[in-house]
Amino acid sequence: MATGCTAAQSLTADHAPQQSGRHSLSLTVDGLERSIVLQLPKQYDGTDASGVRLWPLVVVLHGGGGSAKSTLWETGWADKAEQAGFIAVFPNAAARNPQRRSSFALNPQLWNDGSERFYEGQAAVDDVRFLDALITQLSRLYQVDPGRIYLTGFSNGASMSFLAAARLPHRFAAIAPVAGACWIEPGRLRPPVSMLYITGTDDPLNLIEGGAPRLATGKADAVRSKPKPPVRESILKWVRALGMPEQPYSVTRDDGVSTERYGQKNSAVEVRYVAVEGLGHTWAGGRSILPQFMVGATSDKINATDLIWEFFQLHSR
Repeated sequence: MATGCTAAQSLTADHAPQQSGRHSLSLTVDGLERSIVLQLPKQYDGTDASGVRLWPLVVVLHGGGGSAKSTLWETGWADKAEQAGFIAVFPNAAARNPQRRSSFALNPQLWNDGSERFYEGQAAVDDVRFLDALITQLSRLYQVDPGRIYLTGFSNGASMSFLAAARLPHRFAAIAPVAGACWIEPGRLRPPVSMLYITGTDDPLNLIEGGAPRLATGKADAVRSKPKPPVRESILKWVRALGMPEQPYSVTRDDGVSTERYGQKNSAVEVRYVAVEGLGHTWAGGRSILPQFMVGATSDKINATDLIWEFFQLHSR
């Protein structure tokens, strides 16, 4: 089993690692070389005794200014892929200046998530096309089950999850945005895409009631401090896109965790909205690369990675 990250190679038929482990790779789309981290679980060999085995694929998108590497550390998705047996991929967004090393403060990697948040002189990268191309290439080179492709992301990555699923609903069986806004009107989703949304009640950067993120430094970042819609507005956009009633059929509260369910009980398509009391702008059950005074508290009331994977397992095509 490979350990650590190998030297970055282009994701082509000639450079598609088949051994289990973590691999640093790149993919060029629209003339821009993009980096990704691919996690192949220890069980992966492409086939089983009956012939070809198809594997679930989970695409995990980092937050604004973050990276694939930081997301691996924060969320535990690579460990989950090993335990549960699925392929996980962690792509990097384009940096403000792609020619320079990325930096959270000075050269952040941001997804073009439909919010039109760009720095002066920054090219508007087509990240929907990038994700589409990435999934196409992974499906060519690995035994990916087209009926079990899933998308999750944090913050700016959550917003990108909304946009990508709205534009490419045929790609994803389900999505799970965490602590981000749906900036666009999805329109009717055909085929339908189930959605689990998770956020914290004390998130200073993804305010439940909407509005501009509360930057701890007091300085206004003209790009990342753009006011967000209320969280419920993002939920209801997806509910309407699936043709569901706007009132949840079930609301439960347990140990500071509120869960609303939309759609019809026992339906194959659903929307869930989970709010965690006291959670800040962090991955529930995970870790944060930023200090609490900036992003708020962590919480172990739920493990977001476990909850999302359980949700994904309920949905396939």
